[in-house]
Amino acid sequence: MPSDAIEPPLSEDEVAALRDAVARRFGETVAELSALVAVPGIAWPAFPSAELERSAQEVLRLVRAAGFEDAEILRAPMADGTLGGPAVVASRPADPGQPTVLLYAHHDVQPPGDLELWDSEPFIATERGDRLYGRGAADDKAGLLVHLGACRAVQEVLGERSGVGVTLFIEGEEEAGSPSFRSFLDTYRDRLAADVIVVADSSNWSVGQPALTTSLRGLVDGTFEVSVLEHAVHSGVFGGPVLDAPTLLARLIATLHDEEGNVAVAGLTAGDDPDVDYPEDQYRRDAGVLDGVRLAGSGSVAARLWARPALSIIGIDVPSVAVASNTIQPRARAKFSLRLAPGQDPSAAMDALRRHLEHHAPFGARVTFTPGEQGSAYLADTETAAARTVLWALAAAWGVPAVRTGMGGSIPFIADLKEVFPDADVLITGVEDPDSRAHSANESLHLGDFEKCIVAEALLLAGLGRAM
Repeated sequence: MPSDAIEPPLSEDEVAALRDAVARRFGETVAELSALVAVPGIAWPAFPSAELERSAQEVLRLVRAAGFEDAEILRAPMADGTLGGPAVVASRPADPGQPTVLLYAHHDVQPPGDLELWDSEPFIATERGDRLYGRGAADDKAGLLVHLGACRAVQEVLGERSGVGVTLFIEGEEEAGSPSFRSFLDTYRDRLAADVIVVADSSNWSVGQPALTTSLRGLVDGTFEVSVLEHAVHSGVFGGPVLDAPTLLARLIATLHDEEGNVAVAGLTAGDDPDVDYPEDQYRRDAGVLDGVRLAGSGSVAARLWARPALSIIGIDVPSVAVASNTIQPRARAKFSLRLAPGQDPSAAMDALRRHLEHHAPFGARVTFTPGEQGSAYLADTETAAARTVLWALAAAWGVPAVRTGMGGSIPFIADLKEVFPDADVLITGVEDPDSRAHSANESLHLGDFEKCIVAEALLLAGLGRAM
């Protein structure tokens, strides 16, 4: 018997009853999700705050309709003293001796981006084939509907026999970097305390194949600027003896990777290679890699994704072609995003990148480094009762074993959850699949897997009371 296998905590009849309860209300659940997609709640300062408030109010209405009478919208101060985004918190207390589960998701979404890239309106949920399209349909309004759908099914089938306590925490600023998250945890620590925390904001392995995310890379970001002149000068009169800042910025960026495409910054570490195989052809399809483009780095694809650092330039400030004048540009700036292997200290990684950029400044150019956000990596313990129960629940819902997968992305607030609630088991689940295109145009949700996600969480909630 594999180490994650457990004696099923529920009978076959209970599993079937929970599955049927989810199925009976699934059309209603999809309709609720579609209504939420219509609310463009974006927590970025450039977007109307009224829509984010409306999003929180709609979530509050759904939460109360699901039977959570003790529900309200809460905020916490950010570093500058202003209040953060509106979060919905609700709770149902546990019976004596039973565990409490904190169910996390977020109701805010990414901006839609270039509307011309969308095949349908981003804030009108559109069903095509077996998928539901719309901004937030997958990331992460579906996550909060998984929570509500599961809670409703457990209440319908088991009623008071469940005994497990449930706290809902539906954040309202995750896509803006969760600036008040740690303050929120500290402010409402007693209300959020739990034995198990389920974060429904990750991805499954593929359509039809569930996954439990067991590792996340950490993250540091920031900017660096290359300066060569006090001001712009005529490229004909002065060109030749001094290179322009965009050229020197390009040369500096080129030092960040070796000839194979591995990150070439001394002081960055790598984690252990994962056991799961990620075939190259599957990665190419999932990522949309163009024919003829050679993959970067060494080692397995899974190791490069989950256990190695990855450094990307995600923005450059230079004059655009449309307004370019015939001058030598005095300065140019780039923004970096550095993903860290599990076990890497974010502060040490930030210092390592700073040293590399300053040491490799081309032609003596002045380099100004400005650190940004940073978050720690995450590595789960899959031998706990909660982890083994969720692996059972995923397998029971899908009918196939769950993959214990890493995630190349980062969820920095996981480290905050572990620090504030060190004794809680954190389980990272999700509704997305490789074609969900979260943050991109044509974001979508696979409806069949969405229903299975609800079933799996219902099985988890019902099973934890007997497994822990």
